[in-house]
Amino acid sequence: ADMITVMVSVLGQPIPYNSIMKIVTWNINGIRTFKNGIKKTLDSFDADIICVQETKVTRDLLDERTAIVEGYNSYFSFSRGRSGYSGVATFCKDTATPFAAEEGLTGLLANQGDAVGSYGDQDEFCAEELQALDGEGRAVITQHKFMGAEGSETLTVINVYCPRADPEKPERKLFKLQFYKLLQSRAETIEGPGSHVIILGDINTSHRPIDHCDPDDVDNFEDNPGRKWLNSFLFGSAENGTEEEVEDSEASKKHMSGGKFVDTFRHFHPTRANAFTCWSTLTGARQTNYGTRIDYIFGSHSLVEKSFLSADIMPEVEGSDHCPVWAQLSCTLIPSPKCPSLCTRYMPEFAGRQQKLSRFFVKVSEQQNLSKDTAETLPGSQEAGEICENVNPASAGLGAGKKRPSDGLPESSTFQGKRSKQVKTANKPQGNLLAFFKPKPSPETPSIQSLKPSAKPANCPENSLKSKGSKCETNDAVDYNVPHDMLAESLTGVKDETEETRPNTEGQSRQGPPQDHHRAGIMRVVDHSQHCSDTDVVVVC
Repeated sequence: ADMITVMVSVLGQPIPYNSIMKIVTWNINGIRTFKNGIKKTLDSFDADIICVQETKVTRDLLDERTAIVEGYNSYFSFSRGRSGYSGVATFCKDTATPFAAEEGLTGLLANQGDAVGSYGDQDEFCAEELQALDGEGRAVITQHKFMGAEGSETLTVINVYCPRADPEKPERKLFKLQFYKLLQSRAETIEGPGSHVIILGDINTSHRPIDHCDPDDVDNFEDNPGRKWLNSFLFGSAENGTEEEVEDSEASKKHMSGGKFVDTFRHFHPTRANAFTCWSTLTGARQTNYGTRIDYIFGSHSLVEKSFLSADIMPEVEGSDHCPVWAQLSCTLIPSPKCPSLCTRYMPEFAGRQQKLSRFFVKVSEQQNLSKDTAETLPGSQEAGEICENVNPASAGLGAGKKRPSDGLPESSTFQGKRSKQVKTANKPQGNLLAFFKPKPSPETPSIQSLKPSAKPANCPENSLKSKGSKCETNDAVDYNVPHDMLAESLTGVKDETEETRPNTEGQSRQGPPQDHHRAGIMRVVDHSQHCSDTDVVVVC
């Protein structure tokens, strides 16, 4: 039908009223499979909002060509616990920029400055459950404004990748049901007069037997907890079944429910069979169309009745084990003049700021001391541990561009250049093998202080440090004013004491430096308590 276009002014720019909005969802099974970039694929849909699931990318692996796409603003949710797992992203044309954006369903990851809000009753979930439900990167919410028949209205788009119930892991079945409950609570809280909701993505449950290639092969098909949840969540009617179910009034009553949302594909194609969106790649099931319909676009009942024009699947589009699903609405989106903070344009690694390289050299302990302005530019949905990881890949090390703190010491005391070796030597002097044979003072033995020279050699500076291998040269015994008789007596006393108190020194002394028996030997006892203040004992053999 022809639509009358009425020009209205929004934000100072004329926009057509009653124009067509298109929205697409697709489980892409890995966003990095688009080796030539994702822009070409996005453009091929010619849609205002494109939601993708199972991106299988974490923030540190997200490249700029994927995050920043010309003509679009994008919003990502990443898995916290596993790399190459889960993840969703929403790409909005610049003409459909949202006014608010938020990661997750719980509000724990939201930036309160531009969060969507309306979190509903979460009392049935404990804190650990809420954190786990938002920890796998399964939801991104964008909130838009559009011109309706009664003026500006709100449209909230919830992009989800619902968990799969692993038959071998019972805890994952419970996790899936909890995710469904949280999704329903959040969506129904947002939905209201003038506030519409679209939920789209991989729901991971085929609703009716018509949505499954072989429902008879599934045990207790109708009793599946996921299908029971869909029955209560959707605004059911007989049109959501086969032709036989439409004619059967009892079946019609069976499928009636009081849910607030509508399966848009079944709304427009109530009896189409073999309309599947997912096929097993292991068996090549797509060639025989042996699949299931688990990808949906759900819309609030009032919005579907008033604005939805059509919805369908795109099985001809390959590149994943899923195919895209699209829908068209009769409405005009009002773009926000500024992207919400969750937008990838504000990520420091893609923002193009001069200081972004220095962020990779910030210590983890200093992350909390970032300036307020810097903290505001980071996507509020990112946890602190993750910011550190991306801002600082070597989180445990010091950056080359940052001066090492002195730990309260004056600048002259810090370790700088060659001085570090000297300071280290002063704190813990190296031992001398000959010092092991230093005799203990006794009343019969003259004090070592009495054997000190009256003057120090001229070429041995007062404040110098003796290191291993260095020599403090002397002119043999000439510089020492010690009588020969006193030396002989002291050596005799030392020898007697050593033999009595150290019975094994003979074997140990063989490990010392070799002695030359053809010339005078010098045995030097070094006192390390003072720099280069040593006492030389000269032995004439």
